Amino acid sequence: MYKYVLKRLLLIIPVVLCVAFIVYTIMALTPGDPGRMILGIKAEQTLVDQLNHELGMDQPFLIRFVDYIKGIVTEADFGVSWRTQTPVFDEIWVRFPYTLILATLSIALASVVGVILGIISAVKQYSILDNTLTVTALMLSVIPGFWLGMMMILLFSIQLGWFPSGGANSISSFVLPVLVLALGAVGGLLRLTRSAMLETLREDYIRTARAKGASKKSIIRKHALKNAMMPVITNIGLTYGAMLGGAVITETVFNIPGLGLHIVNAIRTKDIPVVMASVILIATAYCIVMLAVDLVYAYIDPRIKAKYLKE
Repeated sequence: MYKYVLKRLLLIIPVVLCVAFIVYTIMALTPGDPGRMILGIKAEQTLVDQLNHELGMDQPFLIRFVDYIKGIVTEADFGVSWRTQTPVFDEIWVRFPYTLILATLSIALASVVGVILGIISAVKQYSILDNTLTVTALMLSVIPGFWLGMMMILLFSIQLGWFPSGGANSISSFVLPVLVLALGAVGGLLRLTRSAMLETLREDYIRTARAKGASKKSIIRKHALKNAMMPVITNIGLTYGAMLGGAVITETVFNIPGLGLHIVNAIRTKDIPVVMASVILIATAYCIVMLAVDLVYAYIDPRIKAKYLKE
């Protein structure tokens, strides 16, 4: 198991390098130059050219990328924000905890609610409750996040005054954005859990357990649930990774100074050091989340654990 974990951790390096190269290429191909964006449209061209030279933008693309990676590897230097002139990680570490709290609370709430409702829907197949939950899941999946966020602000903040309408000054400030993100994920988890449970309940070993007189609760808890959770856990990991990438719409609606909103602002001003450092952090976190998903697989399915031990 330790060898497998070490191997997966080492694989993060080429994955992050590929992601960094792709993003760096995209940023280099986008129109505009940092000098003009920083100094403004009224700045003299000589000053713009001088600033671009200081930033190294007059160098060939591959040389710039290699120098950037070399600075990270040799000096752990991710650069300085071209817009604020501060080290990029000083800005990122201030904002990433907000995104981390928002994503973690949202995926935890969505997982509990979505999985439980999905199991209930599968057990009560074709009942009124099942149809109601299915329709609710479809509605939650198609409701735009920005609309749901604004409706919650109107109801719970302006009309009732229960929660703040924005910011991140207290735990209560996260209640509404967490609900918006969680409700958006609940629909997908509910439908996936329902379909996975129904497929598992039709397996031969479930019929055998019923023939041996096992109770319905025992069949669901001991036999069906673990096998049905495999695709659900994968979906939870992917959704959590996407949330860590920045719930830009939710952060914008609720004015949360998170990482996603910061990346969007950096892209608009073509602040390449901020974009690159943020992407590297997100890609690393995403790989670690997917490694955790694989380890949960090993806990659920002994066959997978035995395979890991052989490696």
